[in-house]
Amino acid sequence: MSSDLKYLASYSIPVMVCIGLYLKGPWAFLTPVFAFVLVPLLEIAMPINANNLSAQEAQSKASNRFFNGLLYLNLPIVYGLIGYFLWSLSQVSYSTPELIGLTFSVGIALGSNGINVAHELGHRTLAWERTLGKLLLIPAQYMHFYIEHNYGHHVNAATHEDPASANYKQNLYSFWVTSITRQYRSAWKIQSTLRKREKYGLLSPKNDMLWYVFIQLGYLAIVYLFFGPQALLIAVVIAIVGVLLLEVINYIEHYGLSRSKTKSGRYERVSEKHSWNSNHVLGRVMLYELTRHSDHHYRASKKYQLLDCHETSPQMPYGYPTSMVLSLIPPLWFSIMNKRIPAQMRT
Repeated sequence: MSSDLKYLASYSIPVMVCIGLYLKGPWAFLTPVFAFVLVPLLEIAMPINANNLSAQEAQSKASNRFFNGLLYLNLPIVYGLIGYFLWSLSQVSYSTPELIGLTFSVGIALGSNGINVAHELGHRTLAWERTLGKLLLIPAQYMHFYIEHNYGHHVNAATHEDPASANYKQNLYSFWVTSITRQYRSAWKIQSTLRKREKYGLLSPKNDMLWYVFIQLGYLAIVYLFFGPQALLIAVVIAIVGVLLLEVINYIEHYGLSRSKTKSGRYERVSEKHSWNSNHVLGRVMLYELTRHSDHHYRASKKYQLLDCHETSPQMPYGYPTSMVLSLIPPLWFSIMNKRIPAQMRT
């Protein structure tokens, strides 16, 4: 059990946000400095662990409620941080630098402990767990991610049809535009296909995308009514920061990797060679093993604590947090990653 406590590191971002909110001043920037400077440095210094669980260990961890509890606790944490910060806007005279730092900080927490956890819960077999995942997507105004990711990305990953798979030599900033816009359109397209198959109208209660629009607008309306116009603007910026953080992760997960087409014209099946993986310990535990992405695509409902490392999977030279920072500088990212992409995939 003591070794399982390493996953408490996933709460380090919210802790940094709390410190920033309490101390203010330069500490308002503690979270971005921690996430994008200190963590990458620690990640490089720490050892890599590519070990997999034994069958007995996997069986024990699969039924351990501790791992589920870690996920569920993020719901009050994320809403608590956002709610407190928006409330505090009318109680504390923040300077402009403090507002910028804290807004980015809360947005980073939304991305790491909100959207990332929503991704994990969105793949669960229990409906109420999937509902928790959707609730975590509301502050990011990204509920359509549940539909597009589960029914679009996991079908089309590492192909040109997938908005969330970055093409070879595509830079992050271009990807932000294409991924965000195409994912939203894709989610509506998936919902439209389902509507036609089940024969219900656009305004039907079964139209999840319509519900998502109303729910997310309702969230913004509540923010405005309870906290005012400034809080509404801050809430939107927090959502943007969280979404951009998600899309940085999407960018590095499949960058340049592509599935070839078979003689029938269909793409080959998704395999362990179509996702970038990392066994850097700190990134693994902070992101709930998201870095073992190939195994996640192999069996999407597999719980994070059970994900394995595949020797045949392409391995990143750095962990996910470090790679996210590198991706912000396209020439540096290309110089490191392009040579690692198999020649036959460079399309």
